[in-house]
Amino acid sequence: MNGYENYSHIEWPPVAVGQGKGGSVVFKKIIFQLHWFFGISAGLVLAVMGITGALYSFEGEITRALNAERWQIQPSAQGHLTPGELAAKIEAATADRVTALWVDGRHDGPGTAFLVPPPGERRGPRIVFDPYTGEVLAEPVGQDFFHLMLMLHRFLSMGEVGKQITAASTLALLFFCLSGLYLRWPRRALSWRTWLTLDWKKKGRSFNWDLHAVAGTWVLLFYLCAGLTGLYWSYDWYREGLTRMLSDAPPEKRAEGRGRGGREAPNGPAPEVDYDAVWQSIQQTAGPKLVAWNLRLPLVAGQPATVFYMLDGAEHARAFNQFQIDPKSGEVSRHERYADKSFKAQLLTSVYALHVGEYFGLTGRILMMLATAAMPLFFITGWLLYLDRRRKKRAALAARGALKTDDSGEGWLVGFASQSGFAEQLAWQSAGQLQAAGIPVRVEPLSRLDADSLRQTRKALFVVSTFGDGEAPDAAQGFERKVLGGSLPLEQLSYAVLALGDRQYQHFCGFARRINDWLGLQGAQRLFDSIEVDGADQAALQRWQLQLSELTGAAPGRFEDAPWQSWTLAERRLLNPGSQGAPVFFLGVTPPAQSTWQAGDILEIRPRHAPAAVQAWLQHSGCDGLEPVTLDGQAMSLSEALAERQLPDSLAHLVGLHAQALVEALVPLGSREYSIASVAADGVLQLIVRQAVQADGSLGLGSGWLTEHLPAGGQLLARVRRNSGFHLPDDDRPLILIGNGTGLAGLRSLLRARALAGQGRNWLLFGERNRACDFFCGDELQAALVTGELQHLDLVFSRDQAEKRYVQDLLRERHERLCAWLDEGAAIYVCGSLQGMAGGVDAALRDLLGDEVVDDLIEEGRYRRDVY
Repeated sequence: MNGYENYSHIEWPPVAVGQGKGGSVVFKKIIFQLHWFFGISAGLVLAVMGITGALYSFEGEITRALNAERWQIQPSAQGHLTPGELAAKIEAATADRVTALWVDGRHDGPGTAFLVPPPGERRGPRIVFDPYTGEVLAEPVGQDFFHLMLMLHRFLSMGEVGKQITAASTLALLFFCLSGLYLRWPRRALSWRTWLTLDWKKKGRSFNWDLHAVAGTWVLLFYLCAGLTGLYWSYDWYREGLTRMLSDAPPEKRAEGRGRGGREAPNGPAPEVDYDAVWQSIQQTAGPKLVAWNLRLPLVAGQPATVFYMLDGAEHARAFNQFQIDPKSGEVSRHERYADKSFKAQLLTSVYALHVGEYFGLTGRILMMLATAAMPLFFITGWLLYLDRRRKKRAALAARGALKTDDSGEGWLVGFASQSGFAEQLAWQSAGQLQAAGIPVRVEPLSRLDADSLRQTRKALFVVSTFGDGEAPDAAQGFERKVLGGSLPLEQLSYAVLALGDRQYQHFCGFARRINDWLGLQGAQRLFDSIEVDGADQAALQRWQLQLSELTGAAPGRFEDAPWQSWTLAERRLLNPGSQGAPVFFLGVTPPAQSTWQAGDILEIRPRHAPAAVQAWLQHSGCDGLEPVTLDGQAMSLSEALAERQLPDSLAHLVGLHAQALVEALVPLGSREYSIASVAADGVLQLIVRQAVQADGSLGLGSGWLTEHLPAGGQLLARVRRNSGFHLPDDDRPLILIGNGTGLAGLRSLLRARALAGQGRNWLLFGERNRACDFFCGDELQAALVTGELQHLDLVFSRDQAEKRYVQDLLRERHERLCAWLDEGAAIYVCGSLQGMAGGVDAALRDLLGDEVVDDLIEEGRYRRDVY
């Protein structure tokens, strides 16, 4: 591997931007945008409606319990008084005429009467009475509270305006149910675990999304039922349409003088009521199973009364029968029995029972109450997810800094080719130095540059990394093929090159040198000689800064890296006990406050020597490890300082140095980088690390420190480095994830991010030695397959059969599916070992698809690699 970004154990893929969107993808994005937009606008109203509906759902039972001692209703052996006896006692006590009586023998609570309504009102004063004595009882405690709950639930206590708001929010609820179902629909729709299981181990955004989606599935049918029935009282057009659709007979015209606003004041004589005849007709019509009745008298003479009654053993608590009766003669007409209705007409009669869950008995009422009480949960989790999305978008914009780019073509061009993101970082920092000098600038990856853009550019800086042994980074291969492969007059262009490489490779900075030579051949003029950076050569980077300073007149700056911070080792467990290969560990480290990262990013760590290694070196050198020294401005012992320094075998050049001089003479240990296996929403940064074993049997510095020497709860110096080249595409296109061994880490973070976003079009191809020992995170991946977070999981274990098989062999066997997914716009992500797997996968792709197709995928950002 050749390049500053090609650290000792891992390579990183190019920047990529998703290309194109199919119709279904666009539609899904529109549905998603509408889902969250209505959620943040109607969600609060629905939360209020849900809480108030839940509080009102057991209003009758709660009211009777609260007033049981105040009312002191004692059942009588003679039973309830007759309607005539009750009306006489109530009218004598209130000096007003009774217009309705409601007596329910299913409980020992009071009856309810209504008196003549005032003008413009639908109902008159409500009276509660003892059905055994006819005594008018005191107004119930809690009545005002439940009335307020009802008004908030239906009108937000805002009259007609509130009614329109709750009606529109009810429509939004139905949209949430259907759109949420569509957005969440998994590949394995028949798996109940996919829909109903909640992973309590998840944290942050991951848990919020899971809770929002899974809880939404649990209450989906309840909300559909509540919404479809709630609209019955919201819109006349809905109620009339529902009546036409479900009624057994065409709806009759409404009686004169009645409307949605209430009743007109009675403008005729009061009706004559023969209560004995009426009661006898009720008993004869209903029969011996009568348990509850409601008599509603007309306001003026000449109109029939209406009786609703309930029989013992009714299908549900509101399965009422009804008939009309002449209040003077007791003659019955238009008798409608619930049992005689068709099923659809029964549903129409049971709209309120369905709305509150009574249609399904006490269990239904309780479940509906719990479901409506949970309504604020979706408002809260929805807002948390929305705010998290906003925060991440702001963070992404902030990552670009305050730099204002120039797209007019008049300013300087800063072009970069990056494999791991470091060249991109240096390009933006260089652009910042130019802008600080008042020079307009634009920053572009080489993949976006062509002959026309170079012809229009007068000043340019090229910050270029080399991948492998002299190769171009993946994203820049198209630039090399299309631009460097031709001839182009560039006499107007002045340029400079910052080359990033690694001298351990024969073709050090090979790609950057080819760019430099080609530009010279085209007539472009060098602003200064190219600067080549070997590894972490800060002196070379400083020379670049000084050269830019001489060009611009601005003071030279420094390439500032993110500060090192202390992270805490929270978890470490062996993933492959009994494996033929080296031990692999799953690590969890707790991040400092305000730390964040994206799927695909890198954790850079500063390893330390094991204490035993430091003591052995001290004994060999004859130094005292307790001597005080200063390192990076911090006082510590010599042994602590040596843990962060390279310890040479030869001591000849160190003889006679005192402790402080010794520390200053030793080279600091280099950092190590590891793919992050989790997302920030998990709350813990997770790694999958294999122990590296040296020729002498000792553990590798980075892997040994992480997997063995760092104590549980110990502090690890680390920092996150952005790796935009392995970030997810901007859309929800399908992903083909290919990896082996500890390469699962980078793929796992992508999968977790996709799961949080509800994007399940994922296909993982993974390989290792033996399934029995080396199926890392196997239970988790199998669960993802069941829940629909993975559509396909293809595994290959090289040592489980006589003939070794690898991931690239698996890919060839899935040729048809590969082509089908790519035709749908899928992107390929490869993570794992460069030697063997990544090279084999690349060769397989080129054999199956052709070089031109693979090159196009690279240029489109649909083929990304994170290899070591």
